[in-house]
Amino acid sequence: MTTSTDYEQLFQQAPCGYLITDEAWTITAANTSFLTWTGYGSDDVIGMSLPRLMPIGDRLLHSTHSAPQLQLTGRVSEVSLEILDAEGRRRAALLTAVRSIRSDGGSEIRVIIFSAHERRQYELELVEARRRAEESEARSVRAEAGLQHLALHDSLTGLPNRAGLATILERGIAEPLSSMKVAVLFVDLDHFKSVNDSLGHNAGDELLNIVARRLSSATRDTGTVARLAGDEFVVVEHINSLSDATALAERLLEAVNSSMVIEGLEVVCSASIGIALTDARDMDSGRLLRQADIAMYRAKARGRNTWEVHDPSESDPAVNRMRLLGELRHGIETGQLRVHYQPRMNVATSVINGVEALVRWEHPTRGLLQPIDFIDLAEESGLIRDLGARVLDEAIRQGAQWRRSAAVHAPVEIAVNLSARQLIDPQLTGIVEAALARHDFEPHLLTLEITETALMNNPAVALTVLTALKALGVGLAIDDFGTGYASLTYLKDFPIDELKIDRSFVNGLGNDDGDSAIVSSCIQLAHAVGIRAVAEGVETDSQRSTLLSMGCDLAQGYHYSRPLPPEHLTNWITSHTRATPETISTDAPPVTELLRSIG
Repeated sequence: MTTSTDYEQLFQQAPCGYLITDEAWTITAANTSFLTWTGYGSDDVIGMSLPRLMPIGDRLLHSTHSAPQLQLTGRVSEVSLEILDAEGRRRAALLTAVRSIRSDGGSEIRVIIFSAHERRQYELELVEARRRAEESEARSVRAEAGLQHLALHDSLTGLPNRAGLATILERGIAEPLSSMKVAVLFVDLDHFKSVNDSLGHNAGDELLNIVARRLSSATRDTGTVARLAGDEFVVVEHINSLSDATALAERLLEAVNSSMVIEGLEVVCSASIGIALTDARDMDSGRLLRQADIAMYRAKARGRNTWEVHDPSESDPAVNRMRLLGELRHGIETGQLRVHYQPRMNVATSVINGVEALVRWEHPTRGLLQPIDFIDLAEESGLIRDLGARVLDEAIRQGAQWRRSAAVHAPVEIAVNLSARQLIDPQLTGIVEAALARHDFEPHLLTLEITETALMNNPAVALTVLTALKALGVGLAIDDFGTGYASLTYLKDFPIDELKIDRSFVNGLGNDDGDSAIVSSCIQLAHAVGIRAVAEGVETDSQRSTLLSMGCDLAQGYHYSRPLPPEHLTNWITSHTRATPETISTDAPPVTELLRSIG
């Protein structure tokens, strides 16, 4: 007997976008496939009118064609249109809608949205397989096998898909010896979205194909590699002991970690791996995959690029994530966020120049949580907009208080991070302007930091937003420089005042010639375009000395101070004098000379 739980699972696991709306086309439910495809959080779309997700032309088509047709016939079939994703990009799609009667007698509209690209690719593959089947009666068996292969294999990589993997797991991989175990390794690529956002989906597909070949090679023809979806792979192999499984995990990590060249750029990838084991005679494929998935999330939590073995005492990370999301929403609303401040020092004088505002969460049961514990969740769910606005307001309020304090003899610059979602928020400029006015804080003392990857998501939108922010008089910085794919043209065209060198490069100063060369080049590049160079993650005096010799302007890190609560930092500030502008040099050789030295 089919239950409501069964229908919910079908709804959530459908391979296409699936929405439910009321008669006014207001969205009441959206499945995981639609949210993943568009980048929206569930809270973003629930309560939204479906036509708002369409460009203006498609809205008119919807109101004059689709809506009346549904009203007359109760059905609309495969209307070609575009859907606006969370980043404002247009995605070609096919929309089918049908009116349905609920068990309570009311009506609702069930909407199915296929990505046009995926639908066309799938249809072309089916047409090709069907054509081969119809060419001759003699080849019908082979054509039938082709259709079966298509149903059980991923069209991009040729690996078994989710259905194919289920078949493999259920039969225990070719009747293994009874003494052997089955190991399932859930492999999830780290930060794959950054490659898609920076280089495009074609580059992302190429990376997935390379990873698929490397994983297959690493199993040495003794196991099975499957691609479930997106950047998720599963490796299944017979083993004699746990050490066999962990050795395989190490080989898989090594295979993924090797650099690869994609569209002329060297890309380094990593993965997080979860391991689950069972006796071959006691196969429950669903449970085994879920256990490996849970272990993979624990590997992510440990910092990524590692493996973890499933612990039966572990709780479900998906449930934990939903619980944490609710707690975070409550924490934002009830004032559980705390802002700590890390000094930014003039490298030449070791005098304080300003501070960077860093958010913490005072969780009622788990204590003080670092950003790594909740920022990704806030970004994915859309809570980052409210969280970011509150942190911005508190940092400006604190900066204004320091500005008025007799104990602080000079104004202190405040640096605040902006997320990718905040950058595309049309209300961002107004939020910043209102906070500055509310606390009577001079705009030139505020610096807004944007990651390189966030800028590259949509350079045109980023340029418009940054230009508007710059008009307010605030400073702008590119954060984590060197970890993305920004070009020199973007660096020159954006109204940037600072370039922040990522801590991963600063960490290698004095030990790694490559990192030292990158840091030196970044400093020269910043000066060549007339902006400041700021080094993150300075932890030793040796690193500070090296940065001084390279001409770096500002630095921050544990060598100077860890992030401190404002009341502790106030005492810290009184023992330092703010650097004067004259101590920060932007003199540099011409750009042509710099590029010649780099190239």
